[in-house]
Amino acid sequence: MEGPLKELSKLETLSSGRSKGTTIQGSLDSLLKSLREAKDEIAAKGGVDPSRLRDLSQVAEGKKKEIEDKQKEVYSSMSKFGKAWDKKFPTALPSYSDLFSSPSSAAALERTVALHLLRTGQFDVAGTFLDESGVEIPPKLRGQFVELHEILTALRNQNIGPALDWANRYHEFLQSRGSPLRRPLPTPISTLDLSMTSMKPNFRRLMACIAYLPLSKLQRSPYQDLAQPQLHFDLEALFAKEYCATLGMSRQVPLRVVGDIGGGGALARIEKGKKVMKDRKTEWAQSDELPIELPLPPENRYHSIFACLVSKEQSTEHNPPMMLECGHVISKDSLSKLNKSAGRAKCPYCPRETTNGSALRLYF
Repeated sequence: MEGPLKELSKLETLSSGRSKGTTIQGSLDSLLKSLREAKDEIAAKGGVDPSRLRDLSQVAEGKKKEIEDKQKEVYSSMSKFGKAWDKKFPTALPSYSDLFSSPSSAAALERTVALHLLRTGQFDVAGTFLDESGVEIPPKLRGQFVELHEILTALRNQNIGPALDWANRYHEFLQSRGSPLRRPLPTPISTLDLSMTSMKPNFRRLMACIAYLPLSKLQRSPYQDLAQPQLHFDLEALFAKEYCATLGMSRQVPLRVVGDIGGGGALARIEKGKKVMKDRKTEWAQSDELPIELPLPPENRYHSIFACLVSKEQSTEHNPPMMLECGHVISKDSLSKLNKSAGRAKCPYCPRETTNGSALRLYF
């Protein structure tokens, strides 16, 4: 992206008037000033001096040439930017059928956009969008998003009080989920909300760390983990996850996930695979998986994947992973191929044999 960004920077410099020399706006202002001075002079004298008109005509021609030269620079920069962009992205953008042509799908998309704006804290933009689109978001839900971002703002300012109050109100829900927030929050103040039984080890550490105050000394002590600012930032993501769970929403923002995966190279890989298959006049028959592998970051992997080391194939609903009596795991198809006439299959990893029907299906 270095080439297109470089040309874009030049174009911004020319169009914003920060370039060296006279700008288009400056030339126009100068010409307007000359015309006003000539008008005032004519009104004062009550007549027109031919030499003054000739001078004014020359000034106008000069300013016209300055503006034309500056416009040529802008158009040239625009052309270079376009060529650099085409060179960086030689493949045209794919065209798809209109997926949001029906009223129901359009309404679902608009609601998704509105929830994205509210969830990311863009409340002014969300308000305008809701007014123009007519999407109805319950006031209670909008208020909950406002509360979420107020608490996150407090955490960024190292104020854990609002988070503690919220955790107390939803203690039963957090307890049922086995949430880390039901235990001591990872900051010294959070331990004040614990029962005496669970407070003892943490309370001893808190009392001992006082001996290492002030903060500069505490950060170099055996209790330096209690003074790390990073604890508050780590708590933000954890708190947002648990808060969204109470609303029945995923821990990640859906539109952000779509943008990260699609814009991170997945869409380009899919289009490239689609083009290759079209050139080879082949089609992909599987409807539940892609014909190419897409590398995803760990936070965007939502289910476990098992690949059989015998067949080198990924397990599916019809070819699930099977655990043998010895504890090793292979796919169902591989197990079928290993079965002998006596109804026993030898493990490909160890000498032990498994009787027919004793292998267990695994669910990840």
